[in-house]
Amino acid sequence: MKFEPTIQDGFFDEMYDEQGNVRPHCQKFDDLLKNSPKKKLSRLQFAADKAQMAMGMTFNVYHDKQGIEKILHLDIIPRIIPGSEWKLLEKGLIQRIDALNHFLQDIYNEGKILKDKIIPEDLILGSKDYLSPCKGLTPPKGIWCHITGTDLVRDSSGAYFILEDNLRCPSGVSYMLESREIIKRAFPDLFNRLGVRPVSNYPARLFNMLQHLSDKSKPVIGVLTPGIHNSAYFEHSYLAQQMGVELVSGMDLLVKDKFVYMQTTKGLEQIDVLYRRIDDVFLDPLSFNPDSLLGVPGLFEAYKAGNIAIANAPGTGVADDKAVYAYVPRIIKYYLDQDPILQNVPTYLCREEKDRKYVLEHIEDLVVKETNAAGGYGMLIGPKSTKEEHEKFRKLIQSNPNNYIAQPTLSLSTVPTLIDNQGVEGRHVDLRPYILYGSDIEVVPGALTRVALKKGSLVVNSSQGGGSKDTWVLFND
Repeated sequence: MKFEPTIQDGFFDEMYDEQGNVRPHCQKFDDLLKNSPKKKLSRLQFAADKAQMAMGMTFNVYHDKQGIEKILHLDIIPRIIPGSEWKLLEKGLIQRIDALNHFLQDIYNEGKILKDKIIPEDLILGSKDYLSPCKGLTPPKGIWCHITGTDLVRDSSGAYFILEDNLRCPSGVSYMLESREIIKRAFPDLFNRLGVRPVSNYPARLFNMLQHLSDKSKPVIGVLTPGIHNSAYFEHSYLAQQMGVELVSGMDLLVKDKFVYMQTTKGLEQIDVLYRRIDDVFLDPLSFNPDSLLGVPGLFEAYKAGNIAIANAPGTGVADDKAVYAYVPRIIKYYLDQDPILQNVPTYLCREEKDRKYVLEHIEDLVVKETNAAGGYGMLIGPKSTKEEHEKFRKLIQSNPNNYIAQPTLSLSTVPTLIDNQGVEGRHVDLRPYILYGSDIEVVPGALTRVALKKGSLVVNSSQGGGSKDTWVLFND
């Protein structure tokens, strides 16, 4: 087939410039595309889909009435990031996580940033994600945010912006790892010739980080899952298996004399570190949500006593509140006395009268987000919504302004994507790198790239019909 890239006006394409010329770091992949018949690409895509199903790389969409498991569609054309770009991202992410960890330690202890009025006190103390039982706590080794998945986007100039911080139970890393194995098999020669940095050692890095949280030389580690019906259960089981640790649910654990034990066929065995994949408030019905059936009664008391480490630490959720996000540049300046390396997307806080007035008057041009929603829910994309939807969100904002923020509609960058019966077309993407905080802060040299499969769509979430791509970070440019 004669391959011709499709470049969308007003968007930054990561493989081709405005004139359709291939960017230098993508030249070898472009050559492959131009010399691959459409049937060959289709066969590779079919093989990738089958491999995902065979591996069990599926997720549940809770609102799907069919109640069926789905694969997170993996497009075979990777996103390629040159080494120099990645170095900048790495520095910016390390800076951001360092500052957010200082922030969490402060707001649960001295509260200096609140006393100095850098952030409104009521925004933090009034947040549903601020857990008052955590007051006065310092987690093991002083680390709150052990695993972070930070979402980034690129605008029409190609500049990167932080879109969102995920410090509770960030998901998707297993798809990054398994996708790499599938795409390596699709393009083995090219993968080696390009010099792509490996991500396969992530489970070992994660295991080392979890070990670091305990003072024992060989701590017992468990991955705490809500169970098989959770949408990310594949990831929970996958990571436990790859690390060689126990996969446990709340029913498998009990607390005795402020120590946490796992029930086994040989009796009780103490657990020293839990990588929890349950939201903070469900961890312990005695300390947080009394209706929780997922957690472990007494777990928080054991944690406060220093008898177990939990990653991420309870209480981290307040740092990835979408309203708190707007203040992260100030947080970086306050704790590190540095300017942010990576900028936020400009954000309007509806809690502030001036910002709210602007949002209400320009809602058709903005993206409005509910501060505590995720997965693409509780969101309005102004330019793609109806007048009725605009009016609905105006009323929601006016009735509860603290619950909403707004941002300009970004011209998300595009990456060539294989589309059924249409060939290769640009589709919008975001980027979720993963950061581990143990003995130091390290950014895994790869990421989950989420792609909006519908033409023109800016919503990349899997629950909203998005897919994924393997992300190739090059050693060199």
